[in-house]
Amino acid sequence: MIIWLNGALRDESAAISPLDHGLTTGDGVFETLKIVDGQPFAVSKHLDRLVVSATGLGLPAPDLAQVRDAIATVVKADPDIAFGRLRITYTGGVSPLSSDRGTVGPTLIVASQAIEKPASSSAIVTVPWVRNERSAVAGLKTTSYAENVRALAYAKARGGSEAIFANTVGNLCEGTGSNVFCVFDGELVTPTLESGALAGVTRNLVIAWFGAVERDVPLSRLAEADEIFLTSTTRDVQAIHRADDRDLAAPGEVTAAVAKVFAARSAEDLDP
Repeated sequence: MIIWLNGALRDESAAISPLDHGLTTGDGVFETLKIVDGQPFAVSKHLDRLVVSATGLGLPAPDLAQVRDAIATVVKADPDIAFGRLRITYTGGVSPLSSDRGTVGPTLIVASQAIEKPASSSAIVTVPWVRNERSAVAGLKTTSYAENVRALAYAKARGGSEAIFANTVGNLCEGTGSNVFCVFDGELVTPTLESGALAGVTRNLVIAWFGAVERDVPLSRLAEADEIFLTSTTRDVQAIHRADDRDLAAPGEVTAAVAKVFAARSAEDLDP
């Protein structure tokens, strides 16, 4: 693992202050980028969303020139990653042991790590908890991830690799780290952003490159979908072969077509 912390490369023993607000309160935002053959994908779109998340949380906008330099430094330090994850973490920095922010300024961390490619298909499990689409942090990619950790553990204990949330009014929302697409009678549908779902970079590229209808979908309709797939930075387009106790063909015809288009278009342009 390669780590850049507040201006310099560090090893895995790199440490932030125990008073960092990202640690004590989850006051921070992050982005995860895919690395393919040593190169990060969709840097500009991820940095745009980093700014949206940071300012939406009330943090100062990150210095994107510094973030780009950090990314370049990390990638150069480990150029042989065939497939991996690059994470940008931006927190409220050293602060009091309370909800108040300090005055020292934000902490910035960029780290990379080689990972295994996700399976071509997987299983999902709906969870008994909901996303709050009216939350102060709805639609922001924050480091406050405890409910995702809890939900993912619940799903994995039941044979899934991703947990699926409804929102407070019972509509399909998202996974812990993915967006959900369903096919109903040949129509490709994904939940609206008003559902509380994150505006995933891969989600948005699928909509732009292939086309999909953004519509509120009652969670109960997940059981009626002809096909389901997830999108995320490292999954790309991942078919779902089981949803709770229901088996599905994976990939279905639409899912396979989306995956083919996404693979071709993303190979043509690393920063679409």
